[in-house]
Amino acid sequence: MKPLILTPKGVAPDAPCRCSSGPPDAGDGCGVLDAAPACAKQAPLSREIPGYQILSCVTGWIETAQSAGRAIPRVATRLGPLDRLGALGVRLGIGRGSYRVAPGLYAVGEPDSESCVLVTANYKLTFDSLRSELAGLDAWILVLDTKGVNVWCAAGKKTFCADELARRVDAVELKKLTPKRELILPQLAAPGVSALEVTRKTGFRVVFGPVLAKDIGRFLENGKKADASMRSVPFGLLDRLLVTPVELVAAWKTSAYAAAACLALGGIGPDVFSFSRMASQGGHALLAYAAGFCAGNFLTPALLPVLPSRSFTLKGAICGAAAALAWIMYYSASQAWSDLGAQALIIVASSSWFALNFTGSSTFTSPSGVEKEMRRAIPALAAALAAALAFWLLPRFLGY
Repeated sequence: MKPLILTPKGVAPDAPCRCSSGPPDAGDGCGVLDAAPACAKQAPLSREIPGYQILSCVTGWIETAQSAGRAIPRVATRLGPLDRLGALGVRLGIGRGSYRVAPGLYAVGEPDSESCVLVTANYKLTFDSLRSELAGLDAWILVLDTKGVNVWCAAGKKTFCADELARRVDAVELKKLTPKRELILPQLAAPGVSALEVTRKTGFRVVFGPVLAKDIGRFLENGKKADASMRSVPFGLLDRLLVTPVELVAAWKTSAYAAAACLALGGIGPDVFSFSRMASQGGHALLAYAAGFCAGNFLTPALLPVLPSRSFTLKGAICGAAAALAWIMYYSASQAWSDLGAQALIIVASSSWFALNFTGSSTFTSPSGVEKEMRRAIPALAAALAAALAFWLLPRFLGY
């Protein structure tokens, strides 16, 4: 059984939708530019879901006898400029909380009752990663309401779970659409989903697919069997550096406070306050903070596999100590040893702190492990900062 595809004649299933703001003509419901690929006719308002808008990647609608008159959006497998711009934004920490798609059923290609059903999260970056790997395939995509969180984190938060999966299967009446009774879930959903519970609640068998969406085609070609390479989570140098920008954006407010504190404390002295001292002492303290910032946010992620210890705090401290040693060697002839000691402690403490924050981006930490490390690390970092302040401020008032 092949469904009726409600797209204009001659439209490729993977053509991205590019609609102009001009008035529609008689043959086009959304005003397509002549030079651009045609897009699906504008959806009626009834197809909008409260709180969501129809994606630009929707190229048409599918209606089948089994869908009981419900129109199923068909999406392109080729990412458009808006998709890439949105991906860049969320990698920089911009709009991450609202970067989501409506939960429900989607289609790629021309799926029928025998096509596979792939389950994913409604974080749009995850959704785009999946559909972009499905070129040439006919498949259904079942999107769960994970509150805009990716598969792995949603599984940990229990929003990607058997209960939500059962609710979504019932909501889209999936049993009427496909008699195969089989759901392909990403492997990273396994921590939050009990396959037996899903089968008990829905009657669908669960098959766990590969870790990465790029392997889904090979997985299907292999008879839905994953080899060892599909079961491992890569976290190489590029993977580690790709998540660094999010950490940088998240740290801007902390860094702004730190910069203000460095400059303000740098100007304090027996004469109450000096702007020249603020520029000199505060400026060097701010540079020391910047050195620790770079050591914790760039050097530590880059060297993560080779640094000793499982503690991210200690890994960051090691990189910070290396940066502090280079700092002391460079400034030893021009600054007092008390100032050098304070600056070295600032470098080590800030590097260690930002390395600790990187636990949220890694692939091998757990909430309980991070909580345990924080209980140990935060008092030590506070003590290091207190010692830095003592080395930095006391000599000014004691006259040496």
